[in-house]
Amino acid sequence: MDRVVYNFETLAVQAHAAAQPSQPRTTRDFRAPNPRIGVIYNPRSHRNKGQDLACTARASITVAQPRTREDIAGALADFAARGIDYLIINGGDGTVRDVLTMGQGVFGDNWPALAILPKGKTNALNVDLGAPSGWNLPEAIAAYADGHRIVRRPLVVAREGAEEPAMLGFIFGAGAFTLGIEAGQDAHQLGFFNSLAVGATSVWGVMQALFGSDANVWRRGTQMQLVCQPSGTPLPHSGHGDLARRNIILVSTLKKLPMGIKLFGAEREGLKLAVLDKPRRRVLLALPAILLGWQPKWLAAAGLHQLDATSFTLDVAEPVILDGEAFPAGRYAIGQGPELTFVTP
Repeated sequence: MDRVVYNFETLAVQAHAAAQPSQPRTTRDFRAPNPRIGVIYNPRSHRNKGQDLACTARASITVAQPRTREDIAGALADFAARGIDYLIINGGDGTVRDVLTMGQGVFGDNWPALAILPKGKTNALNVDLGAPSGWNLPEAIAAYADGHRIVRRPLVVAREGAEEPAMLGFIFGAGAFTLGIEAGQDAHQLGFFNSLAVGATSVWGVMQALFGSDANVWRRGTQMQLVCQPSGTPLPHSGHGDLARRNIILVSTLKKLPMGIKLFGAEREGLKLAVLDKPRRRVLLALPAILLGWQPKWLAAAGLHQLDATSFTLDVAEPVILDGEAFPAGRYAIGQGPELTFVTP
C-alpha cells in the first residue's frame, strides 16, 4: 500500500515539553460556568470551508488551524497552557486520531470535555456518539452548557519494537479490512461518503469473497497471530483455512458502527473483536443477518469469532489500519485508553 507511515515520537515529546503540568483528573469540571474553549479546525477536512468561524470571536475561545501533525502538537500545548475546559475537534476520524495521539503527552488522564464535529469523509465516532450529521461549530459551543455527556475509551495501539508512543483511535483492523479501506478511497473518489461509502465497499468485498477463488486477495487472508492478554492465550482458530492466517480482524471500543452494523453482536461497552478465519460461503450468505445482530451458536465453529478482551497482541505480516490510515506490519499491543468525556446535543 502506498501510504505514509506516521511517526508520532517527536511530536508527542514536543507537546509534552510545552504543556503545563496537568491537575488530577478528579478536579476536572466538565460543566464549568464560563468555559475556556479550544478549537482544532482542520482546514483540509472534507466539509470544512471556514464559513462557521465567525462564532469564535470571543476572548474565551482560541482557534487553531493546524496543517501538520507538528502544528497539532503545538496547538494542544498552547490550549493546555491556557487551561481550556472544552476541546472541539472539527474534522474527520483521522483528525480525531491525530489529536488524541498528540494529546497524550499534554493532557495525560486529565482531558478536557471533547466535542467532535463530523467534517471528514468518514465520521464513525460521530455515528456512535449520536450527534447529527450537520452539527456545526456554533451548536457545539452552545452544547457545552446543556448538552449530554457520553464517556468513551479509545483504543491504545502500540507497535512493539518501535520508538514512537502508542496511538489512540477507535477502529483498528487488518486483513481484508485493509483492502476495504483501499476500496473506500475509490468510493470517495466516486462521491460516496460516510455510511454510504462503508456500504459500497462492504458489498464489494463480500462479492469478491463469495465469487472469487482462494487466490483472490479478498479470500486468501493475511498471516497473523492473535494472543489475548493478560492470559497469554492464543485466540482459537476454527481450523478452516490456513491456521497461520486470518481473513479479517476488526477491533473497536465504539458501541454503534455506521449503518447500524452489529458486527460485534449486541451493543456494549469495552474492547470488542470480530475475527474471520476464512470467508466460507455459509458465513458470507448469513452475513446480512449477522450484521443485524444475529448470533447463531455455530458462528465460532464456522470461523467467525465475536468476543470481548481486556487487551491483546497481534503479529501481522501486512499493513494495519487505524481510523483510516495504514501503519506497517509488525507486532502490536492493543488495549484501552483513558476515559474521555464527549459533549453531544
